[in-house]
Amino acid sequence: MDLRSRVNSALKQAMRDKQAMRLSTLRLINAAIKDQDIAARGEGQDEGVSDAQVLAILGKMTKQRKESAQAYEEGGRLDLAEREREEIEVIEEFLPRQLGEPELAKAVDAAISSTGAASIRDMGKVMAELKTKYTGQMDFGKVGPMVKDRLCSG
Repeated sequence: MDLRSRVNSALKQAMRDKQAMRLSTLRLINAAIKDQDIAARGEGQDEGVSDAQVLAILGKMTKQRKESAQAYEEGGRLDLAEREREEIEVIEEFLPRQLGEPELAKAVDAAISSTGAASIRDMGKVMAELKTKYTGQMDFGKVGPMVKDRLCSG
C-alpha cells in the first residue's frame, strides 16, 4: 500500500474512532500532499507526487514541528510544545524507521565510496546520493557534518 493510501485509511479510522487531534494532523498531511500534487500538475506531471516526495513532505513537517516545539518550550508554552510532539508522533508513523548511529556511519561511508568523493567539494554529490536512498530515514542536518568530517579527514 502506498503512503497516500495509508494516510487516507488512517484518516478514515481516526474519524470512526473520533480521535480529534489525530484526525487534524492527518488532514494536515493530506493537505500538504494535495498542495504538492497541484504544484506537480502545474509542472506537467499528471500522476501527482511519488512516495519519495511524500516522504520528503513528511520529513519537512516533522522538522517544522520539532523547531516549533523547541520554540514553545523556550517561551514557556509547554501545552503548545506537547501538541507539536503529539503531531510528530502521528507523522512519524508514516516514515520509515530512522537509522541508528552505526547504520548512519555505514551509509555515509558507502555513499562516499560509491560517488568517488575525495574532497569537501564532492559533499553535494554525497548528500544527493544519501537523499536518494535514505529519504525519511535520516536527519540530513546531522548527516551533513558527518559527511564533512569524513571528507575533510579522509
